[in-house]
Amino acid sequence: MERYYLVAIVTLLCSLMIFGMALTVARMHKKTGILAPAMTGDPMLERSIRAHSNTLEWLPIFLPSMWLFAIYWSPAWAAGLGALWLVGRIAYCVGYLAEPMKRYPGFFIQAVAAFALLFGTLGRILYMMSG
Repeated sequence: MERYYLVAIVTLLCSLMIFGMALTVARMHKKTGILAPAMTGDPMLERSIRAHSNTLEWLPIFLPSMWLFAIYWSPAWAAGLGALWLVGRIAYCVGYLAEPMKRYPGFFIQAVAAFALLFGTLGRILYMMSG
C-alpha cells in the first residue's frame, strides 16, 4: 500500500479543494445576500456555483482514471498528473471568479491531465489484454 501514498494524498487534496470551493459558494451567498436555495441573481454567485459544479462534474472522470493509472502504470506519475489536475482546477476556479474568459487556461490544464490519465489507462489495459 505504501506505493499509493502519493495518489492517496492527491485524492485527499482533491477533497479539500472541493470543500474550499463549497466554502467559496457559501461566502458568495452571504456576500450577495442571496441565500440558499437560490442560485441566481448575482454574476459572482453564479460563477462560484458553476466553478464548483463543473469541478464536481469532472470528478467521475478524474478520480477513477488517476487510481487506475496508478495501478496499471505508475503511482508516481498518477500522483504527478493528479497534482497537475488540481492546479488546473484551482486556476479554473480563480480565473472564473475573476472573469469568465479567464477560466480557459485552467480548464485546458486539467483537461490535458485528466485525458492523459484516462487514455493512458485505457491504452495500457487494451495493450495488456491483447497479449
